Amino acid sequence: MAADPRPLPRCPVCRRRASEESRPFCSPRCAQVDLGRWLTGGYAIPGEPEDAHRIDEDDA
Repeated sequence: MAADPRPLPRCPVCRRRASEESRPFCSPRCAQVDLGRWLTGGYAIPGEPEDAHRIDEDDA
């Protein structure tokens, strides 16, 4: 089977070439950094803040 001629994508954390073992990251360390960012709210979808005290009519 011929090797894929396309280069590996860049790591989203450090921008080095991704490795086959840790794809899409270059290393397990960068994968852990990315996971930490997700878990601490480093990545978020912009939007209107939700009113935590509002009760919808459907919930009442």
